[in-house]
Amino acid sequence: MAMKIRLARGGSKKRPFYRIVASDSRMPRDGRFIEKLGTYNPLLPKDSEERVKMDMERVQYWLSKGAQPTDRISRMLEAAGVVPKKERSNPKKGTPGKKATDRAEEKAAKAAAAAEAANAPAADAPADDAAAEE
Repeated sequence: MAMKIRLARGGSKKRPFYRIVASDSRMPRDGRFIEKLGTYNPLLPKDSEERVKMDMERVQYWLSKGAQPTDRISRMLEAAGVVPKKERSNPKKGTPGKKATDRAEEKAAKAAAAAEAANAPAADAPADDAAAEE
């Protein structure tokens, strides 16, 4: 049986509240679970003690039995110092999307055209001045 430590959503619409549970990975998110390990209330400020409450002894027990924490739970466990911090890589995070690159290319083309138009009369003007002086 593949075990997961994950969040089960509760609360009303637009007022989320989560239970941290140990459950079979085949069960639905808010469905049957084996044990409640804690709570998570995302509406509270990040520095609040009440935001994340976990029974660390039971979490350690389930981790020793082979339960896999979800990404969000593993981040909470890393913050608590229970699990070593993982190195995460998201190389596409900082790259702009297709529309943003198209806009940047258009802007660069307009700037180049404007600079070329500004330089063209300036290049012609000294030649006219030289012809006028002769």
